[in-house]
Amino acid sequence: MRENKYLTIYNELAEQIQSGRIAAKTKLPSEHELAEVYSTSRETIRKALTLLSQNGLIQKIKGKGSIVLDVNKFSFPVSGLVSFKEVSETIGKTSNTIVHEFGLVKPDEFIKKQLNVTSKDEVWKVVRAREIDGERIILDKDYFNKKYIPYLSKEICEGSIYAYLEDEIKLTISFAKKEIVVEDCTPEDEKYLDLKEYKHIVVVKNYVYLDDATLFQYTESRHRLDKFRFIDFARREQKNS
Repeated sequence: MRENKYLTIYNELAEQIQSGRIAAKTKLPSEHELAEVYSTSRETIRKALTLLSQNGLIQKIKGKGSIVLDVNKFSFPVSGLVSFKEVSETIGKTSNTIVHEFGLVKPDEFIKKQLNVTSKDEVWKVVRAREIDGERIILDKDYFNKKYIPYLSKEICEGSIYAYLEDEIKLTISFAKKEIVVEDCTPEDEKYLDLKEYKHIVVVKNYVYLDDATLFQYTESRHRLDKFRFIDFARREQKNS
């Protein structure tokens, strides 16, 4: 039982951090103080704090102790290709999609370049605000080459476009190239999002391809600064000695 005491301490502290009882940016008590509180060794406390750090709940700063991180953010995988509906289902929050613009348009010069289309082509333009727990915190601006998606409707856009493309049209969506930048908020952001005091926005630009390497979608997903963290997993390849 003694071996698992660090897990008990970890679970108790993690629950307090995730529930907000221990606020973000709070400095945790020292290892010595925690050892006294839990009547255990500093080594046991150290193991619990290491686990908190590994799971993104605290940052251990040499000479300063352990600082609680802001966990009230939604994790978006950088390398994954997932829809908003799929992400919202995993975070267990109430979500809603509001379609502000929908229809076929002639591509302007910018979209021609992004989608590799010409003035003769038609493009589906979809602008949607994403609401989580009553706050509009994402603005998605999607452009789809009509050549690969003959039909689209506002009702489909209010649900999951990817579910429609994969289940109904039987498109095989394969991979995406992504670019993440921070930009000044635009009047459109201010109109459709609950920005509060924020003047900048995180923009994830996606170029999405089918399994035959055909580019069919360009998206700008505009996220409020305080609500998201973008996560990735990377492994360093071993060089020959």
